[in-house]
Amino acid sequence: MEEIAVEDTESRQEEVAAWWEGLNTLHERIAPRFKRAEVRQRARHYLIGLLSNVERKNGWQLAEQLGERGPQGVQRLLNAACWEADEVRDDLRLYVMEHFGETDGVLIIDETGFLKKGTKSVGVQRQYSGTAGRIENSQIGVFLVYASSEGHTFVDRELYLPKEWAADKERREEAGVPPEIAFATKTQLARRMIERTLQAGLSVAWVTGDEIYGNSGHLRGALEQANQSYVMAVSATHSIWRDAQAEQAKSMMASLPLAAWQCLSAGDGSQGPRLYNWAWVQLPYESVEGMSSWVVARRSLSDPTELAYYRAFGPTGTSLPTLVRIAGQRWTIEEGFESTKSLVGLDQYEVRKWLAWYRHITLVLVAHAYLAVTRQVAHAQEQQKK
Repeated sequence: MEEIAVEDTESRQEEVAAWWEGLNTLHERIAPRFKRAEVRQRARHYLIGLLSNVERKNGWQLAEQLGERGPQGVQRLLNAACWEADEVRDDLRLYVMEHFGETDGVLIIDETGFLKKGTKSVGVQRQYSGTAGRIENSQIGVFLVYASSEGHTFVDRELYLPKEWAADKERREEAGVPPEIAFATKTQLARRMIERTLQAGLSVAWVTGDEIYGNSGHLRGALEQANQSYVMAVSATHSIWRDAQAEQAKSMMASLPLAAWQCLSAGDGSQGPRLYNWAWVQLPYESVEGMSSWVVARRSLSDPTELAYYRAFGPTGTSLPTLVRIAGQRWTIEEGFESTKSLVGLDQYEVRKWLAWYRHITLVLVAHAYLAVTRQVAHAQEQQKK
């Protein structure tokens, strides 16, 4: 028994040492972005705080966790220190590429809300928040996750700046919104993130997102022009041109015979396979040689009146189970939001300015990526032991 206890202790010590080594290696990757040694060290401490078990990852509690007298140092890192969050984001993307980059990679786009009080926080207003499920005083961030057979984590982020904010010079100046930042829709923000991710060389087989993004003809058209495959959710009333007539997605799929529907899994959930009935219709659209377009429908097994619809574009010969699998990847980003909020404080910031928002969110995504990579390494080691 004593020998077993010693082995367990040694194993635990090795795990802790490996954890710190991995974090130090990651910090060394982003360290050149911080010109001053004090700021580099502060960034490392911030990551440690985000990865700690402190209850809330805000200025005061992070400072307390790090043994500091007050939040001034933490606030200075986010508000005044000299470093570029976008450069750290680029380092993050390369880190994800090295550990998770695979030919089956999927980009998932979605937004999440940050409930806030008052009117001073950049981009805050009463707007629909999927997080709350209703209209609330909130900020909205648009995010991009990369998922492959090796793992998944976030690679990019943008803050949605409502029209009222974009047009209000006084509020912009008070919140530090850069002069060059103009109003952009959520789909435009998504397109920017997707394009720069593809340009950076991350291997992406498919792109997927919810109705906000799938209903955008501009976004779908840009993906098709880039010959980028996608499966995007669309609304039931989404119009589709066929035989020189516009037809809604729901009516097109309602006319299919019973035999057209197949029971397929969209991936495993907390209670096992996510089983639905699925059907598809190929569209007679002319596109790049070797590529095709489809409309896909998903119907609940327990409630046949509950349906969802998708537009898909991909290599000719793609199977329905493949499109279903890609559609199911959209749940990955919901899991990502849950884990970043519960584990590394995605929504626990207390900053008001544009620069500070991007800096906190970027460092949170770096911390989350480290957890994802650590999990991947641990899983690979377990598989080797079997």
